[in-house]
Amino acid sequence: MPHETAQVSVIIPAYNAAQSIERALQSVATQTLPAAEVIIVNDGSNDDTTARAMAMQSILEPSKLIVIEQLNQGAGAARNKAIHAATQPYLAFLDADDEWLPTKLERSMAVMNEADYILVAHDYLDMTTTGDEHIDCTQRFNEGTDPYVSLYLKGFIPSISVVVRRETVIAAGGFDAALRNAQDFELWLKILAGPGTSFKVFGEPLARYYHTSGSIMSHTECRVTCCVQIAHRYLPALHARQRNAYAILTRRLMNVYYEAFTVYMKSRKFIRAAAIPFRLTGAIIKSGLNPDGEFHPKNAIPFIGFSVWFIAVLGFYLSQFKGLVNPVIDIISRAIGIK
Repeated sequence: MPHETAQVSVIIPAYNAAQSIERALQSVATQTLPAAEVIIVNDGSNDDTTARAMAMQSILEPSKLIVIEQLNQGAGAARNKAIHAATQPYLAFLDADDEWLPTKLERSMAVMNEADYILVAHDYLDMTTTGDEHIDCTQRFNEGTDPYVSLYLKGFIPSISVVVRRETVIAAGGFDAALRNAQDFELWLKILAGPGTSFKVFGEPLARYYHTSGSIMSHTECRVTCCVQIAHRYLPALHARQRNAYAILTRRLMNVYYEAFTVYMKSRKFIRAAAIPFRLTGAIIKSGLNPDGEFHPKNAIPFIGFSVWFIAVLGFYLSQFKGLVNPVIDIISRAIGIK
């Protein structure tokens, strides 16, 4: 292993990660350009996460391993604690159940040094039941004329791919620990919102994402709630960049609810899936209202367009279930005297 190290602090939040922390740290240890330090924050685990992490110190050299323990506060708070403990000018993020490919840091720092970037990121591999799937984040970065608007719409920067300047993250206040989901997405929107900021996503899959067990229902509902909140939070940043900010907000809401719809359909949660168009309609109507409850005229065009789409979807639902709907209509009609 070379003695040269990158001026990078690796940030790893860990909660009950005894079964995966060694794999994650092994991927850090095999970097062709080692990090100066690796900071793990054990977020109130009740297994032997800390012991297994500390046992990896020798293979991580010349990187310095730091393990911090705290009561359970969530991944955002754990990352924030590690960020404040970091001593290097750059931060790289890795979750305790994922891994990096060997050239991740070397390639990221090379791209970072190409220009005055605040943040760089890359593609990744999604570990599915049939093997690795290359997730092309770069394609989304290159869509449209403003990468920030594309980021707002599709959230294409995974935290495990990021290298970012520490001073920038500190100035932004770090991760919003109050958000239960999408904290990383919110932070990238925050630090990249200012005029003149520059970032890059390059097309090399240099990390591997693993799916961990958990409640699909609770995770999806939490993600919808947080992403809608974030979408409204960064509407002013869109106004500074785009004249049609409300139309972009509408598209973002449609993306969020469509993602939930596909999850529910794959999970055979058909009642939840059927409710999505109604929930989306409510979200768009609410987005078009001023705090005093009046409709905002700038949102009229996307709202009207969406209303047409929703009526078509509702008609499709009714046509699919007309065998159930028609008898109900017949009973109601007879009850009120139409027939």
